[in-house]
Amino acid sequence: MQLFGSIPSPYVRRIRIWAQQNNCALEFINLDIFSKDDRPLVVTKNPAAKIPILVDDTLTLSDSNTILRYLLEKTQQPPLTWPQEHFLIRACNDSFVELLLCQRSGFDTQADKLFFNLQNERVAQTLDYLNDHLCDDEFKSCECLNISLYCLLDWICFRELTDFSAQPQLVKFYEAFSQRQAAKNTNPRLKF
Repeated sequence: MQLFGSIPSPYVRRIRIWAQQNNCALEFINLDIFSKDDRPLVVTKNPAAKIPILVDDTLTLSDSNTILRYLLEKTQQPPLTWPQEHFLIRACNDSFVELLLCQRSGFDTQADKLFFNLQNERVAQTLDYLNDHLCDDEFKSCECLNISLYCLLDWICFRELTDFSAQPQLVKFYEAFSQRQAAKNTNPRLKF
């Protein structure tokens, strides 16, 4: 199996960490999805030009949740429950990606504009929600959620997107998970 993506992407990283922790052989192909050299390859694998992309023989999948669902099934592990699927980590991550792309495009994401207000509100509310629900069984019992949350939090720190120090449960979780070998092995700071 081949995994196409970029080293800093939290969506790609969650699959890389999961694969390492589950001894699942994946060949990782690191791409700069914004470069004129790598973008055409991304588009041939996924016309939406989004990563990650998993290729397993003749099957090509995109979207980290879909890929994780596929890998869980392929390795005969239980699927995520509906409450786990709905844990909102992805919504927070998506809002941060939108804000970062807007910042890189020269927009003031703190301006009083509907889109920015919605994204910033979504981020704040979701981080508070996650902080308050880390002890829920749906979260504690699901390694995929733990990995996804860690990748989100570390990407927030890596990109200096917000300060979540006021959410003590998130800080505690982040500090503990960052000691795992797979988190260290996939640290985007080591590649730049």
